[in-house]
Amino acid sequence: MTLFHLLADPFVDFGFMRRALVACLALSLSAAPLGVFLLLRRMSLVGDALSHAVLPGAAIGYLISGVSLVAMGIGGFIAGLAVAMLSGLVSRKTPLKEDASFAGFYLGSLALGVTLVSLRGSSMDLLHVLFGSILAIDTAAMTMVGIIASLSLLVLALIYRALVIESFDPIFLHVSMGRWLMVVHGIFLALVVVNLVAGFQILGTLMSVGLMMLPAASARFWAKDLPHTLAFSVLIGMISSIVGLIWSYYASLPAGPAIVLSASIIFFISILFGSRGGIWAVARD
Repeated sequence: MTLFHLLADPFVDFGFMRRALVACLALSLSAAPLGVFLLLRRMSLVGDALSHAVLPGAAIGYLISGVSLVAMGIGGFIAGLAVAMLSGLVSRKTPLKEDASFAGFYLGSLALGVTLVSLRGSSMDLLHVLFGSILAIDTAAMTMVGIIASLSLLVLALIYRALVIESFDPIFLHVSMGRWLMVVHGIFLALVVVNLVAGFQILGTLMSVGLMMLPAASARFWAKDLPHTLAFSVLIGMISSIVGLIWSYYASLPAGPAIVLSASIIFFISILFGSRGGIWAVARD
């Protein structure tokens, strides 16, 4: 059997693999650029907090509709957005910093979500919610991920200039936009939440942030400017998705952890051999 057949056969022979591949590629296209802006804004751990915050909503959707990824996704989006808005409100009205308020809300959300799933489901149900399941990607879920990715790219294009300015010169943006600065920030957080919900369809709530942050962090070691960083992050996300799905198929591994582990391996390779600040490049200079 040739290498080409080894790589292509899982997607040629099985519809669920093709659906998962399409969903992963769409998610890489929309989520990885958001990860780049989270890194630029020093909000990497906020993405992780929001990925946990969607769990109560996903659990409520599961309790109401069973393993309906659309219902769980809608519930997760509402819960994640609520945590984002509440954390921002607390940080503005109290001395507590935004990262600390995010930590408090996401830990409570995670505990509440696990409790809700445990009350009505089995340990296998809990694992499915936390880590996702490639077998659960049906046409409706794939369509939902595609719609989210398309709308996310469109909205990101509309606020792209404001995000770039805020990442590099927030004082100028505050002077030029005033109150609209919070609107842009809110839209950006909503995009992060909705992409984490899309990632939840495949990777589960605990892994969905991996395809957002790891490709973005890896791209930092290969790109010389922001447009190239965005392009590299998307490419790395897509490569991680393909490698992870193939790896999960042949090794009988959960797809979500396999994809994120593939992205982690690329991240460590980037740290060692990246042309822009990698250990090997710095040592040669």
